[in-house]
Amino acid sequence: MEASKEEGEEQSLSDREEEGEEALIAELGELDLRRKEGDAQPESARVEDRPSLNAVEEILRYQFNDKRLLEEALTHYSFAGKSFCYERLEYVGDSVLNLLFAKELYLLYPDLAPGSLTRLRAANVDTEKLARVAIKLGLHPYLRHRKPVLGEQIQEFKRDILDYPLHSSGLIDVPKSLADIVESIIGAVFIDCNFSADTVWKVFKSLLEPMISPTTFTLHPVSELYELCQKKCVKLRFVDLWSESSSFIVFANDRLVGRGACIPKKEIALNRAAKDALQNIERLLGDKESNGQIDSELKKP
Repeated sequence: MEASKEEGEEQSLSDREEEGEEALIAELGELDLRRKEGDAQPESARVEDRPSLNAVEEILRYQFNDKRLLEEALTHYSFAGKSFCYERLEYVGDSVLNLLFAKELYLLYPDLAPGSLTRLRAANVDTEKLARVAIKLGLHPYLRHRKPVLGEQIQEFKRDILDYPLHSSGLIDVPKSLADIVESIIGAVFIDCNFSADTVWKVFKSLLEPMISPTTFTLHPVSELYELCQKKCVKLRFVDLWSESSSFIVFANDRLVGRGACIPKKEIALNRAAKDALQNIERLLGDKESNGQIDSELKKP
């Protein structure tokens, strides 16, 4: 009797488990059906409806055939992970942009030496130059990310560039993501237009203005300082105080001539120290030369 009762309870439990499984399967089926119905519209069509992407197309004056390329170009890895972000398009855009500037500068300056062409191209495609383009065009509000600090860095960069109309030559902190999205959008256009470099240049040539030319090109402060000291036979020495005070100091013939600090980046602190030294050395040299004297003060041991 007890055995029969236990068998009945086991059968009842089994029936309830089967009913529960059937209900779960039915529910999952309904969810899957709703998902499929929601995906009935092509992905590219759903992306096209987003006003932000339409606004970016208006900025570029270019209509994408595949809107998902533009969406990818504006997506930081913090937003959706490495599987869908702008990094691959950035890689393409970087290569295309270097090629386009190499061609443009070669044709514009037929008498310019290869080394000068290389420096000029590098100045026109460096991080700060492209980040300025992103700000000028108003692309930064469309960058999708989940990094609060990035928004703060962008606002600080917008304030800093007011002091340097064309380029700071390494004196300010630049959010690399701003330059990245310019390159990734260039890569997206290149792929979308069936790999036509001419089409890309037609879209972006005016957007990349102002172009840095031989007359507006400036060396970074460190390079400029070394060249000046070599020319004037001045012994130059940098002292790295980064670990103590996020700063550098500069000596010319063992005389202190410059200081520079920057908490976020060591390279910027170095550039600021060199810039400060340049201003002091040029002032001292200018005073001596204007009076027809030898700059013995700097050449003292």
